[in-house]
Amino acid sequence: MTDPLWPLYHLRLRTERLELRLPNEVEIGELCLIAKAGIHPASEMPFGVAWSTKPSPRFEREYIQWHWKQRADWTPEAWSLELAVFLGGRPIGSQSLAAREFATFRAVNTGSWLGRPDQGRGLGKEMRAAVLALAFDGLDAEAATTEAFFDNPASAGVSRSLGYRPNGIGSIAPEGVARETERFRMSRAEWLGRSRSEVLIDSLDGCRAMFGA
Repeated sequence: MTDPLWPLYHLRLRTERLELRLPNEVEIGELCLIAKAGIHPASEMPFGVAWSTKPSPRFEREYIQWHWKQRADWTPEAWSLELAVFLGGRPIGSQSLAAREFATFRAVNTGSWLGRPDQGRGLGKEMRAAVLALAFDGLDAEAATTEAFFDNPASAGVSRSLGYRPNGIGSIAPEGVARETERFRMSRAEWLGRSRSEVLIDSLDGCRAMFGA
């Protein structure tokens, strides 16, 4: 019943090693277990919201609610696509692509996490490249932005390696204390001006109206 009414379930992004798609209920649970097992050192907080350190069962319930909320609140004017990332058929992390008033501003931002056993293998770059291909090649975006805390060089390194440029300094307080961030931006011209690995995008046409594209 849901597939014809919610075409995003058909959307697929495929790279050399990965598949990105909306997770079903079972897969959301599997992602939750991966995240709960730890995705960063306990002494660090790489996220703008400190969701990864909440105690059980609050962690598990709010993690599931987050995925429900993104779908329940979706409109063409404000959306957040929370894709599960699969390697060899198993979920390994999550990659988001979000926008507000996309039809007007043609701009997106990204966020992600990756299970610790699969970090350090270039997969973070590959999964972000997949959603950037969706944005620029699939939806004709004009800009993509992201940011990372200064003590998260891995995230900033992915941004630089993909062609983002520095875009100022920000500040976020995920644990009640303000911390400075590096902001990055990539234009459409910068995306198109670099050679990249192929990303296959399946079943996008039925979703375009949902993105406001």
